[in-house]
Amino acid sequence: MAESTANLLRFFRKLPMFRPRSVFDTPVAGARRKIGVAVDLSEESAYAVRWAVQNYLRPGDAVILLHVSPTNVLYGADWGPLSQAQQSPRTPETQKQLEDDFDAFTASKAADLAKPLKEAGFPFKIHIAKDHDMRERLCLELERLGLSAVIMGSRGCGAEKRGNDGRLGSVTDYCVHHCVCPVVVVRHPDEKDGGNGQPVVTDKDARVEEKGGKC
Repeated sequence: MAESTANLLRFFRKLPMFRPRSVFDTPVAGARRKIGVAVDLSEESAYAVRWAVQNYLRPGDAVILLHVSPTNVLYGADWGPLSQAQQSPRTPETQKQLEDDFDAFTASKAADLAKPLKEAGFPFKIHIAKDHDMRERLCLELERLGLSAVIMGSRGCGAEKRGNDGRLGSVTDYCVHHCVCPVVVVRHPDEKDGGNGQPVVTDKDARVEEKGGKC
């Protein structure tokens, strides 16, 4: 019995070790600040990424592009939800294929959004989560990832277009009030002065602490 146990232990020691991959694997693990950019693959999200590169990020920063995909929703090629009348009967196999195709499309679009980061030399990771409640899941992921701050478009992440009352979109507004880290809201230029105005930034917390206590 003892010999069998010893042989079993020797067998397991020879097996390759499994190390779970983290969104903070190299090259972003040693960053001074980890800045999140919440993206929904819209032009507002693309603008937020470009704005971050030009105005917010500093040498030593790393970026996490965070996208929350809705669950149990069939999306069409034009990135819009299909109505129930348009949806054909689905089997578990076809549903799985649709979800796989949608995930691949999402990852591809997120990679396109990251091009300004790559061109500027900022290390980045793409983090995709799924949930029926995009607002709550986004806040939970931001806390779990331990980000220094998050940058959002004012009407991104599935939020409705900003109304005449000037309120933020529902997702952005929720994050401003519930995220544990500072939230920087970037207004797309076309939201004022016919697209010629400068972006308006709303910072929930003006100070973003770096490792070592510097801001």
